[in-house]
Amino acid sequence: MGEASLVEDYHRETIRDRHLPEKLVLWDETLRDGEQTPGVRFTPEEKLRIAELLAEAGVPLINAGIPVVSDEEARAVRLLAGAGLPTTILAAARTVPRDVEAVIDSGVRHIAIFVAASQVHLKFKLKMTEEEVLAASLASVTRAKEAGLHVAFVTEDTVRAPFPFVERLYRAVQDAGADRLVVADTVGVMTPLTFRWYLGEFVRRVRPRELSVHCHNDFGLATANTLTAVELGAVSPHVCVNGLGERAGNASLEEVAVALEQLYGYRTGIRTEKLYELSRLVEELSGVPLAPNKALVGYNAFSHEAGIHTHGVLAHTLTYEPLQPERLGRHRALILGKHTGKAALVEKLKERGIQAREPALAELLRRVKEVSERRSKEDVGRFVGSYRNRFDHPGLTDAEFWEMVDQVGLKAVPP
Repeated sequence: MGEASLVEDYHRETIRDRHLPEKLVLWDETLRDGEQTPGVRFTPEEKLRIAELLAEAGVPLINAGIPVVSDEEARAVRLLAGAGLPTTILAAARTVPRDVEAVIDSGVRHIAIFVAASQVHLKFKLKMTEEEVLAASLASVTRAKEAGLHVAFVTEDTVRAPFPFVERLYRAVQDAGADRLVVADTVGVMTPLTFRWYLGEFVRRVRPRELSVHCHNDFGLATANTLTAVELGAVSPHVCVNGLGERAGNASLEEVAVALEQLYGYRTGIRTEKLYELSRLVEELSGVPLAPNKALVGYNAFSHEAGIHTHGVLAHTLTYEPLQPERLGRHRALILGKHTGKAALVEKLKERGIQAREPALAELLRRVKEVSERRSKEDVGRFVGSYRNRFDHPGLTDAEFWEMVDQVGLKAVPP
């Protein structure tokens, strides 16, 4: 009996309802939106290290950043653009002339031009009318096309904007030459069913040459919404390594890629065995630790402690693992602790060629459980406390900020 017959796979029943693109262009945002995670800053050289590993993993499109942000950001974009990586390097710009010129000067051949679309953004952030947004968008797209760039056009908060304006704006920029249209769920309010309806309407009304999506994880739905978009034919979904990004982050590269490979049977072109190495590198350089229970790349994703689970996995990995850890460049771990069973001890003892029999095995199990249960939680408390302090205030401390205020010479104005 083959392994395929050991579990029922109902995904085959829904293939007819999907319209997956012939070729997927995963668009990685780790170096742009990922770097906008509070407290995260990559040097140009660190961006290059991450980009090299992204390219090695087969990621076809990388957003290097927004060169107008600073001299160092511009240097990072130029560094990646000139590195000769086997991937496409893109840079981003607002619908502001100097932003677009900074991208043109950076040496990249792909640009993402972005502007807000919802009424709350237009009224309170941009303080622009719909007509002003449309004019700035057309001018930016036209300039980028004149410079010979491939243009992606993005609106922030697309899904909370009036559909008539969305339709008019996207149709206009596509007519002006935009090659790729990006729909953004900027604050993560879509559900898969609602997003399916929305994107269906967008495709029907706008008829994009190439559809892309940018999904945030405020309600924990970024990956699900991104997969929904791919089911509807979105060619270039945005992802971030480890799900980094503003607030609760973006759709996770590893989750989207491996779900498509494993659950959909879709060949993404991603070397999934490189994803754990990539995850650890981004964890190290970003300073944002992985949650132990993070899907696929979290430290516990292929770890087993409970006796029932360990016994099952040792009998056949399919019992409690949906895929082999080696597909992600990982290894299985059997954890010894309070919930350990005899099967884990037998397996552990094999490392030294020991075969234990009762009652020695029972006594060993009793001692493992006893030591585990009486361990102090003080270390755990200290770790959690330091973790909270680190991420409650990931940027400058108040003391650092007010010292700078004094150095600049700013004073309170008397009432």
